[in-house]
Amino acid sequence: MYFVGVDVGTGSVRAALVDGTGRILKKSTSAIQTWNPEENFYQQSSEDIWRSCCKVVREVTEGVSSEAVGGIGFDATCSLVVVDSDGLPLSVSKNGEREQNVILWMDHRAKKEADFINTTNHRVLKYVGGKISLEMETPKILWLKNNLPKITFWQKVGRFFDLPDFLTWKATDAVSRSLCTVVCKWTYCADQALGSGWDRSYFEEIGLGDLSQNDWSAIGNEIFEPGRPCGGGLTEKAALEMGLTVGIPVATSLIDAHAGGLGMIGIGSKNLTEFKHRLVMIGGTSTCHMLLSDQEVFIDGVWGPYYGAMVPGLWLLEGGQSATGKLIDHVINTHPAAKYLNVTEDVRAEEYLNGLLVKMAADRGLDAIDRLTEEFHVYPDFHGNRSPIADPTLKGMMVGLTLSVDQENLALIYLATIQALCYGTRHIIESMEKKSGGSLNVQEILVCGGLCRNLTFLQCQANVAALPVRTSTEDDSVLIGSAMLAAAAWKSSKSSAELRPWSSSLEDAITAMASDARTLHPSLDLQEYHKRKYGVYLEMLKHQNMYKNIMSRNP
Repeated sequence: MYFVGVDVGTGSVRAALVDGTGRILKKSTSAIQTWNPEENFYQQSSEDIWRSCCKVVREVTEGVSSEAVGGIGFDATCSLVVVDSDGLPLSVSKNGEREQNVILWMDHRAKKEADFINTTNHRVLKYVGGKISLEMETPKILWLKNNLPKITFWQKVGRFFDLPDFLTWKATDAVSRSLCTVVCKWTYCADQALGSGWDRSYFEEIGLGDLSQNDWSAIGNEIFEPGRPCGGGLTEKAALEMGLTVGIPVATSLIDAHAGGLGMIGIGSKNLTEFKHRLVMIGGTSTCHMLLSDQEVFIDGVWGPYYGAMVPGLWLLEGGQSATGKLIDHVINTHPAAKYLNVTEDVRAEEYLNGLLVKMAADRGLDAIDRLTEEFHVYPDFHGNRSPIADPTLKGMMVGLTLSVDQENLALIYLATIQALCYGTRHIIESMEKKSGGSLNVQEILVCGGLCRNLTFLQCQANVAALPVRTSTEDDSVLIGSAMLAAAAWKSSKSSAELRPWSSSLEDAITAMASDARTLHPSLDLQEYHKRKYGVYLEMLKHQNMYKNIMSRNP
């Protein structure tokens, strides 16, 4: 039996054919279009996205019997999709382009609306670290209500979807929503003390009380845990578009980062009790830090806790760094020596610099490249701090600059930047553990995404956090996570006699399909060195705030 995982990212749709042990057999990718009509506005087309979904599914299942495909799982960016009462695209564009009915996750048009919502200090905001992000859905919906014509837009709205939920609707005609999307991005309440559901007082206070009409049908009144089957499976229309059989189970979806977390959380372990001690880092342009808990824990500067957002029955905490891979690229590409690096199709800039660092350490008689930065320090918040400070105004800092502009100088800055990012993760871990009163305890770090290809980064993270760092032996944890959803939906749709050796829970899909792990252990000889460097990191943060205070004083 095979399972199809579909991942809709910012610029492309990908699919994978995955077997019952979690091995990827075939992949396909199709680009999708983004419009950027003005600064901070990013729009997409749900029809374009769906066409790409069907295309990649057809390609990965070509030559495979439809009866051998057990289910389909979707993940996607947390973008906002709008359709009218007939289910057709309703434009989110100022100019009314019909096909542009998706506000992309990275769209920042709703700053004014987010600032207004945060002045309410409503109780639902405690689940998003105290402040709602302008990238979440209610600020975007409020912007649409405030800025687009009432007659041609608001009165025509049929439904608002998070993109992962739109995909399951297109595949099945079921209007159910994922607990992951509504809890993480829509302020849906899963707090047992308050009672599960939409908080009417919040929507009324921010001016969106009319969304409660018809039992919240516009934003969802059937909320399912990830992995649960949606509707009756693939509709006849969707099956024809994908080249599959009508009725194939379609799983309740996940946000893309959470699919990566799902695909990673079980690597190298079959022990479910270990899950809450494993910090998952999904590292690319930015990095998301995910930690599960069996308790409801609130941490300033950390999103959540989100109940059932990734693994049923567990709370999810989300920290993050706004620029990680992007920052590494920045310090390399803006350095004068970058154009002289011996980079080829087979050797990336990072690989070349990693080799140069080894040579530099050997030439200086050092036992590890880590020690090269004893007199050079970086503070990494070049794009603000998401966690644990939650201050978007913070800036980057460097201490120890000289007049040198050669390749060794670039290598030094590159290494210090990697170390700084790792200190940022240590800061997040320590904040989670300290502010939880000891209920959170990170024992290992799991890394996926582009950063896991950089062995210097991985070893540095192990050394800085004094924890083992593990990566997957499979190269695409996000698609594996979506395939796990498909497997869980398939199992749930079968009778108990057909399930052997499966059971009907997503946890069993995790343990059956999680890959083996590669492990890097921390160097004990470097603990004292990184303790001192981390102290410098924290002092640089204090100094930046001190400089702000000095410069803000009236003469």
